[in-house]
Amino acid sequence: MEIKELISKLDPENQFNVLKDSYTQVEYAWNMKFDLSSIIDTKKIKNIIVTGLGGSAIGGELLQIFFRTELKYPYQVNRNYELPLYANEETLVIASSYSGNTEETLSALNDAIAKRCQIICVTTGGKVEEIAKRNKIPFGILMKGFQPRFALWVNFFSLVNILNTLKLVPDQNENVKEVVALLKKKGDEYAATSNEAISMAETLLGFVPLIYSVSDYTSVVGTRFRGQFNENAKHHAFSNCYPELDHNEIMGWEGYKPTMNFKLINILDEEYHPQVKKRFEITTEIIKKAGADVINVQSKEKNAKLRLVDTIYLGDWMTYYYALLRGFSPTAIGNINYLKERLA
Repeated sequence: MEIKELISKLDPENQFNVLKDSYTQVEYAWNMKFDLSSIIDTKKIKNIIVTGLGGSAIGGELLQIFFRTELKYPYQVNRNYELPLYANEETLVIASSYSGNTEETLSALNDAIAKRCQIICVTTGGKVEEIAKRNKIPFGILMKGFQPRFALWVNFFSLVNILNTLKLVPDQNENVKEVVALLKKKGDEYAATSNEAISMAETLLGFVPLIYSVSDYTSVVGTRFRGQFNENAKHHAFSNCYPELDHNEIMGWEGYKPTMNFKLINILDEEYHPQVKKRFEITTEIIKKAGADVINVQSKEKNAKLRLVDTIYLGDWMTYYYALLRGFSPTAIGNINYLKERLA
């Protein structure tokens, strides 16, 4: 069946256009107004926590790597019901929940209030908005109407906007313009009936994807790819990071059999440490000898920020097409909804 037919049959919610128009999420987020000057005392901030789950947590994880060489504060992404013990009035907490009803985030938000943290919320509404209004906490309303994982760019760039507004990072206006232009260009490319994302999805059919990236450089890409394989394509995927994986997971390849059907995706980047580049070469050689195929993914964009966005966007499109090729709706999340109902 042709891709156009699969889209028509399996994507009635039109995630295709959501992906193609991702740049509009960036524009929306960058135009959000946060009046924080009289509420957030930047002189008191000693550390930053972004608390959220799923797509909201990915936004927080991406923020840390996006500003890897610029953000001078200790920073943590919290994916739990409580904040770390160190959180206090010197902690900036950004509570991020697209739905506004993520139970772990609601619990962590209340914990932040109890610990007298400095708090900002980003959401589309729900209980997060209610708590923010009740406690006079500043909040921003995100662009509505998406599945949370398809709202990454409005979520992420609202966080960029917050740090920019507070002047905790250098001005990001030019970077944002470049990201918008990149997503426009790539959106047109990936919407075509023949493109890199479709080819990659076809190559991966029948295999279990294993994504190798690098801690503190591209680890968020591995996490995002894995999650998008899970949610979009209803397919297991696994990820790990150099250099840590060379201290343990490398041994798993000694017992690998081609019937296990792994296919490795290497996330490469020109800025990796020279020894990390060597690790990729040697470990990939071992993996190929074990009988597994390897796909190398490397963005050619001019700086690390654009390369992160570029690679994640490729993964979003690729897993969308992978879902269609496997006969699944890229939108449906039956098991997640069932779990939420049981937990309620």
